[in-house]
Amino acid sequence: MLTFLEKLGCATHFAWRVLGALPFAGCRLSYLSVHLYEILLGALPLGVAAGTAIGVVVWLHLRGTLQSVGGPAAVQYLPQALALAVVLEFAPLAAGLIVAGRSGASLGAELGSMRLTEQIDALEVLGQSPLRALVAPRVLACMLTLPLLTLFIAYLAIAAGYFAEALGGSLSWTQYRSACLRVLTLHDAVPAVLKTVVFGYLIGISGCWFGMNAQGGTEGVGQAATRGVVVSIFLVLIADVLLVKLIQMIT
Repeated sequence: MLTFLEKLGCATHFAWRVLGALPFAGCRLSYLSVHLYEILLGALPLGVAAGTAIGVVVWLHLRGTLQSVGGPAAVQYLPQALALAVVLEFAPLAAGLIVAGRSGASLGAELGSMRLTEQIDALEVLGQSPLRALVAPRVLACMLTLPLLTLFIAYLAIAAGYFAEALGGSLSWTQYRSACLRVLTLHDAVPAVLKTVVFGYLIGISGCWFGMNAQGGTEGVGQAATRGVVVSIFLVLIADVLLVKLIQMIT
């Protein structure tokens, strides 16, 4: 138990130090843009699949439920329910899990390989901070990627819901769009999108922490990648619950 608490304390201290190093990452725009491009571009195919699946599946469930509960007239509330469900929860959570699954592993593997090949030690010998040079740009790239990916998934899911409605329903595009815009306000949408910045920070911290502390050769790199994914997904789910409650209390 003491070992776990020690590791938790070290990880918390690491996260705090990285938070202080984030402003320096913004000064290295070329290095930051490379990581931002890699993380965002790598997540887009999964984002397309997730957004399309979410829009169609939510439409299928909601349409049948609304018809059985409120009758055919209740279908007019389908776009509103779909838009709220996607923007407030499904899109942010899907984006967080996609980046956690993909980038959590890559961050752990990259930094783990650099640790085992002594590249990180070489930076320290040269007097450069690995947190500023390696960790902070990756964490900041994750934090910037999540809101963009969330918006992409949300728009795609709402569009997929409309196409499903156009094929099997009765609402026109004008009715569908007006109903969505009627309930989607900045007061609700902005906090839901901004909470993904916290997701990105947690994902970046988790992947980089396990990568920076990798040991044991190539097996250690694989373990760092696996642990980075598991812990990232766990933290995203816990943070989502806490942030939703916090947003509800504030707003």
